[in-house]
Amino acid sequence: MTTTITITGTGCPVPDADRAGPGVLVQYDEIAMQFDAGRSTVQRLAGAGLWPTDLDAVFVSHHHSDHLTGLQDVVLTRWVMDRTLSAPPLPIVAPAGPAVTFLGEMLDAWRDDIEVRLAHSGRTQGPEVEIIGFDLPATPAEVWRSGREGSGVVVSAGRVRHEPVHPAVGFRVETPDGVVAISGDTIVCDEVAELASGADVLIYEAMRFEEIEALPQPRRFILDYHADTRLIGAQARELGVAELVLTHLIPAPATDEERQVFVDDIRSGGFEGKVVVADDLYTVTLE
Repeated sequence: MTTTITITGTGCPVPDADRAGPGVLVQYDEIAMQFDAGRSTVQRLAGAGLWPTDLDAVFVSHHHSDHLTGLQDVVLTRWVMDRTLSAPPLPIVAPAGPAVTFLGEMLDAWRDDIEVRLAHSGRTQGPEVEIIGFDLPATPAEVWRSGREGSGVVVSAGRVRHEPVHPAVGFRVETPDGVVAISGDTIVCDEVAELASGADVLIYEAMRFEEIEALPQPRRFILDYHADTRLIGAQARELGVAELVLTHLIPAPATDEERQVFVDDIRSGGFEGKVVVADDLYTVTLE
């Protein structure tokens, strides 16, 4: 058995024809976990060879729209395309607060669509989700464990620093093959280091502060709550991770030269491990 990590979206709120909204798919054997679901997540799951009914759980890091706009599509497509009528409610795990409120209301706007599909198909049950809210932990804590006997797959959540967005978390996925840490949206901070301690792969949102600092003042507010590539490199060096995967890329690189400046920033922080400036559907395997 192997653990496979697929970046289902490397984008941000800026529309990009080549980059879906933020998301990470982690698979171990037949267990499939989706972390965040930005725009076009369903299409990227299809590109990874996964049907929405194959998902065991979805995890939400925070309530920013670019991380959630694809979630309704995941839930509705899972239901519409469930030809066996046997898919169980989809567990969606999120920190208590605005994200859980969104989850409770996200299908309300689709009530007429759901009703006409029920009547036309003769089905009796609309799309079902199991909302699993958790209180923001002081230190990383388990929020989900696979129910498949003997799988050993555990997901923990830990607070990160994305103020004024609160709460915001990152995730740590442990399988028999190793550990994957997913930063969510955050500044570089001690909380990420705690979440990623001992990780084999660290998936980090990445912004080139040098380019954003050159923008007009009204657009520089995003410096407040994203991760500086230069600081990411220094933290990854201290953590000793084997592979650093950059996603949620700001500004999104379109050429090899633009990708290289992300790598150069990371190297300036002293990190000597593998650096990947991810494109959608980049995949890494732990064995």
